[in-house]
Amino acid sequence: MSPAAPPARRGPLLLGVRHHGPGSARAVRAALDAARPAAVLVEGPPEGDALLPLAADPGMRPPVALLSHAADDPGRAVFWPLAAFSPEWAALRWAQEQQPPVPVRFIDLPAAHTLAAAEAGEPAGGAPRPDPLGALAAAAGYEDAERWWEDTVELRGGPGDAPADPLAVFEALGDAMEALRGAHPEDASGTIGGRPRDLVREAHMRQRIRAARREFGDGCAVVCGAWHVPALRAATTAAADKRLLAGLPRTRVETAWVPWTHRRLARTGGYGAGVAAPGWYAHLAAAPDRPVERWMARAAALLREEDLPVSPAHVIEAVRLAGTLAGVRGRPAPGLAETLDAVRAVMCDGSEVPLALVEDRLVVGDVLGRVPGGAPAVPLQRDLARQQRSLRLKAEPQERELELDLRGPTDAARSLLLHRLGLLGIGWGRPAASRPGTGTFRETWRLRWEPELAVRVAEAGIWGTTVQAAAGAKAAANAAAARELADVTALAERCLLAGLSEALPQVLRALADLAALDTDAARLAQALPALARALRYGDVRGTGAPALRAVARGLAERICVALPPACAAGLDADAAAGMRGHVEAVHRAVGLLDDEELRERWAAVLAALGARDGVPGAIRGRAVRLLLDEGRLPAPEAARLMGLALSPAAAPADAAGWIDGFAAAGAGGGILLVHDDQLFGLVDSWLAAVPAAAFNDVLPLLRRTFGAYGPGVRRTLGELARRGPDARRTAVGAGTPEGFAADLDEARAATAADLARLLLEAAGRPTPRAHASDEPPHKGDDGPDPNRQGAGRETTGGRCG
Repeated sequence: MSPAAPPARRGPLLLGVRHHGPGSARAVRAALDAARPAAVLVEGPPEGDALLPLAADPGMRPPVALLSHAADDPGRAVFWPLAAFSPEWAALRWAQEQQPPVPVRFIDLPAAHTLAAAEAGEPAGGAPRPDPLGALAAAAGYEDAERWWEDTVELRGGPGDAPADPLAVFEALGDAMEALRGAHPEDASGTIGGRPRDLVREAHMRQRIRAARREFGDGCAVVCGAWHVPALRAATTAAADKRLLAGLPRTRVETAWVPWTHRRLARTGGYGAGVAAPGWYAHLAAAPDRPVERWMARAAALLREEDLPVSPAHVIEAVRLAGTLAGVRGRPAPGLAETLDAVRAVMCDGSEVPLALVEDRLVVGDVLGRVPGGAPAVPLQRDLARQQRSLRLKAEPQERELELDLRGPTDAARSLLLHRLGLLGIGWGRPAASRPGTGTFRETWRLRWEPELAVRVAEAGIWGTTVQAAAGAKAAANAAAARELADVTALAERCLLAGLSEALPQVLRALADLAALDTDAARLAQALPALARALRYGDVRGTGAPALRAVARGLAERICVALPPACAAGLDADAAAGMRGHVEAVHRAVGLLDDEELRERWAAVLAALGARDGVPGAIRGRAVRLLLDEGRLPAPEAARLMGLALSPAAAPADAAGWIDGFAAAGAGGGILLVHDDQLFGLVDSWLAAVPAAAFNDVLPLLRRTFGAYGPGVRRTLGELARRGPDARRTAVGAGTPEGFAADLDEARAATAADLARLLLEAAGRPTPRAHASDEPPHKGDDGPDPNRQGAGRETTGGRCG
């Protein structure tokens, strides 16, 4: 039997709602069921009318948002979010579920005007508009508007609570808003075209309502924010509204559905029309019967996933406590405050840490909506969605860690996609430190999809229709606009990581031009490491760039010429520390380059720095240490240079800087002092000979140097110092330490190598073979990699290191 026809009425049915309120959504559906309107008009941008049929698509899952952006500037965008519990979404779905479907339209001011006003810099709002909920709550004697809304709307309307007249609540709410607007006649919503924003929006809504009445008669229902109801039922003329709308600025826009999240519906996320607890409201909308019991069961399941002991008895007791608290507080049913208090007391033993997890995961939530694959989107978005499907990379709102093995084709393709998105400014993934011992063929990413990334994708669409083409064009444009050498070298590295070989020629041209003009040693030193990393690890991805090697070598040769004079140019302590960092960076970079002639030349530069008197002590000490670690400086010569640097003739501050450069904790200096009695004795003797008057000057630097050592190293050094000089061998050539032979025993070493090979084979891992340089394999590698070059010279501990 068909439902009875609704009684005749004059004018449209105005349903004023609270945005994103499940109680309003239930009330809207009940009112529409009772009124059976001929058309439904919803507050939203008219540009979205063509996209409304997609709301009925089985592939559409809220929360979603209508995204409108300027066609010539995708960065200027505006969203209209809708959740499953939003009354606007309830109205859309009601209209589409009828047989035949009821026409539905958007009636708010077009996004073309809104975005044009934003481009002109018009203010979006002045003084805060009065809070309708707050005013009604205060009139009812409530201090908390959310609690009043829960008591009045959300905790009622379940089974058995349906009102006799579903339209009466909207009439009462409209009267309340009329009184509130009468007390606050000023429009504080900002301006559009120099006119009050709310008045312009409401004039356009009235125009759209008049057009709908001409098409469908008076049987129209309007779903809008309750604040606008008095203005929509006010007696105004079409001519007055037309004058108010005349001459508004406009721009060309494009509109699409995009996924949204509950977290972005929260008021704490900066969304002005947001609610405090979207996850809780979604639960109330999905479970109108026995909501507290179902909520407690969800909370218990979440806490059990975190290995917290929560049993069914806890759930039963928490439900009882929530009901008791509601009775004591005079509430019609347990609300969010009561459920959280019960969870804290019963399931969390009063601890705030598990409760914070419940609030984050359940009260707010990370639900991510879904848009059908056939929905309109920019070409770049479609290409990204295709790659996400083919690479099985799901866009999720929760942060997760993804480890990639670049030797596999799927993980290599994932790495390329994430690096290309990074170049485009689409920060879906950010690199993270890989776990130790995984080798340079591994990458670790932290992935988290935010709804705002849809805007970034639209912005990046100007660079190309595919992710690869857009990233290549953006890289070329960045290279042409770069003014710093380090920026271009970093860009070259990112191009190799992203597999953008088509963009490398433009990047290399810009790199060569800037390198030819730059004579600053510090900037040259900053630029080289990125090039070295790109050359060293590009082969892992099969994206080597021979042209890049020539640029890197030329840059390194210029550094070898420019760095010594720059280090001897009367640097103060801060400048010397910065230059020391550049020396270390260049040393690591040269170690990555497979060029023995260049390494020899760099070693000569370090030797000159270590022996030159005009160079600050911190740089001289670091140069000696780097040569010593490379085996290019005999220990007696290092001891001689230390003795000269720490002699009584040396200035105490310069001597302390030499010690800091030589024995810095980052270079393993503490271990060296523990095991080398000769060097320990030299340092100890120098420190004991520092005059009392100068000791206070060098103490801060010494504290920084030795305080950076680990606790075990500091403890051992203290023990050695406590024993005194007689207990240590400090003379040069004191002999071989006990337990160590003077020469390597080849037979015993071969036995150890055989045992290591057996252990690796038993673990099912490939047996390491000698690299081309006849040096040991890279410490972090799981096995040999035929694409890697000169692994024995690795000094950085991995590309991400």
